Amino acid sequence: MPADTTSTESNVSQGKRTISMSTAIAYFVFSLLINSAGNVLTLVTSAKIHPSYLGAAYWTAASANFGTALHWNLFWAFIIVGIMTIILNAILIGHWSWKRAIGNMIFMVPFSALIQVFADFFNGKYPIFGGLPEARGPVMVVLYILLNFVGVALIAIAISIYQRVNLVLHPADDLMQVLRFKYFKGHAATAMWVSYIPPTILAVIALIMTHQFTNFGLGTIFAFLFQGGITGFADRTIFPRLHHQAVDVGKIE
Repeated sequence: MPADTTSTESNVSQGKRTISMSTAIAYFVFSLLINSAGNVLTLVTSAKIHPSYLGAAYWTAASANFGTALHWNLFWAFIIVGIMTIILNAILIGHWSWKRAIGNMIFMVPFSALIQVFADFFNGKYPIFGGLPEARGPVMVVLYILLNFVGVALIAIAISIYQRVNLVLHPADDLMQVLRFKYFKGHAATAMWVSYIPPTILAVIALIMTHQFTNFGLGTIFAFLFQGGITGFADRTIFPRLHHQAVDVGKIE
């Protein structure tokens, strides 16, 4: 993966916007679509391989395990982990913003709806597509592993786009952005790895409580190693004239 050389000086519009709201919304909608499609690709391809060893995205896997340990369903697990992350972001930034917190929560509504739409599509619930079949034989297994990695790449590209647009963000992506520009001089890969510390703690707590280590797999490892680097690469190659808008990470270290 090429080095991530994004700097806080040349590519960040701190406190202001340089694109119109209509343009920002267009970018945001596009990024939501590919993010949802990417997430569903990782989930569906993992489910089509038996035994399942691809796993879910890192935050998803950790949140699901933590919810299982505390007997929460997925909805409440994601909501509560999201709220905890919003509070962590406020601590790192140095001030509380209701606008930011509400934006984090708002992000999850269309995202969740699109997840369901793409899940139905890839599972063959629409007449235009019969759905992805079960993986039978090594060729199908390899194809699904590659599709799983493509899903991770789509998620990383989407994060790059909607972080630069910066209308509303998922709490986990907001955390990564705060770390990236406040502490790591714009380096996406480093910030992504550090942002994985909270879900890792949750996963360890869940492991201690349940003695089970599920939802992690080959795709999770790929996401851990490369998702941040792909995000930084996308910043320079996907809509390269789109710079980070109105970034607020508190005082930059």
